[in-house]
Amino acid sequence: MPCVASLEEFHQAIGEFALADLGLVIEPAALAAGRQSLDSSGLLLVGETHGVRENPLLIRSLMQAFGLTSLALEWDECLAPNIEAFLASGTLADHRWLWSGDGRITAGHLAVLAERAAAGPLQLILFDGVIGADWSWSQQDEAMAERLLAASPPGTRTLAVAGGYHTPTAPLELGVPMGAWLARQRPGVREIQISYGGGRFYNLGPCQFDRRISPQQPIRLHQHDGELVLDLPVASEAVVPQRPPQ
Repeated sequence: MPCVASLEEFHQAIGEFALADLGLVIEPAALAAGRQSLDSSGLLLVGETHGVRENPLLIRSLMQAFGLTSLALEWDECLAPNIEAFLASGTLADHRWLWSGDGRITAGHLAVLAERAAAGPLQLILFDGVIGADWSWSQQDEAMAERLLAASPPGTRTLAVAGGYHTPTAPLELGVPMGAWLARQRPGVREIQISYGGGRFYNLGPCQFDRRISPQQPIRLHQHDGELVLDLPVASEAVVPQRPPQ
């Protein structure tokens, strides 16, 4: 059941999601680098491919490993009241931004958010939002960075998760990503890129990763050529809310 089209089905998928410990191994140098990013900038970025079932479990593991209670997601800020009400009551109200089907929002995310909120204080930041019709890709990412910075002032320690093209801390061929805008304001911010070794994901439809590493390798956060990399050997499809365009 990779996609669902009703709130009833989505609530059921959230309730059935297993909050499993993935056994993430964090090498000491990577742990130190992540802590340094949080200490110096207040932020640690994670670049994901949307629509992977394991993504929210990796977020959960990273929040636990770094002792974090503040999480920022690339979801539309208009959803904030709905998500806050869900965390308080367990009931998710309908909203058109739930149903894009691009894999940013999954049943696993809602299950993990509910568990984190129940375990203690959780500050949730949603930093996507309305953009101008003529905005460039770089301007869109600059706006996301501004929203994130406004909601996560110095002294806050936040894990910020977005698509993998948004989190690099240097310019790309596409333009200036959110991570690079953040690095201008918060020097020392680091990015973790999730490296998917194979398997499947759901982004507007079922998709497949090319096999790159052995499925027997551990789920591991390490440094490679000075970059922070989180290896996920096998990915699986998330349950994603999606409705046909009206």
